[in-house]
Amino acid sequence: MELYLEDLQNQKFPFDPRQIAKKVAACALEQENCPYDAEISLTLVDDDEIRVLNRTHRGIDRPTDVLSFPLVPFEHPADYAFLEETDDCFDPDTGLLMLGDIVIAVPHVFAQAESYGHPVLREFAFLVAHSMLHLLGYDHMTPEEAPQMEKKQEQILESLSITRDI
Repeated sequence: MELYLEDLQNQKFPFDPRQIAKKVAACALEQENCPYDAEISLTLVDDDEIRVLNRTHRGIDRPTDVLSFPLVPFEHPADYAFLEETDDCFDPDTGLLMLGDIVIAVPHVFAQAESYGHPVLREFAFLVAHSMLHLLGYDHMTPEEAPQMEKKQEQILESLSITRDI
């Protein structure tokens, strides 16, 4: 798995965000039985930048914690069968499955960690896990979808021993 990280803000984490994001993303891919080597892009931004992105792409004029931009048009979550018939989702140079982009607002990571009473590491890992599931076709907009996605997020974090009290 390849993770491209771009840090466009000034706040520093008490851990290596690339290392944690890569571990969480790899765990999500393994949990969801992804049969391909994949690449994702992770951009770390401030609240002003994510507000612009949220307004531009979702029509919501306020900052948010994370945005996901999937590149693979999954009809059903983590159903990779259709990829056997197309090369459109693969990087022609590397052969990697191009899953999409994750954008995290770093000020939200710190604020939410404090608000929820858990470490910044846990909040960051949660947002990466959440976004990875979006990139794999999961959503949480209906009463049926939300519990499934929440369970999968927790499974990823638990398997990495990233709990609320680490």
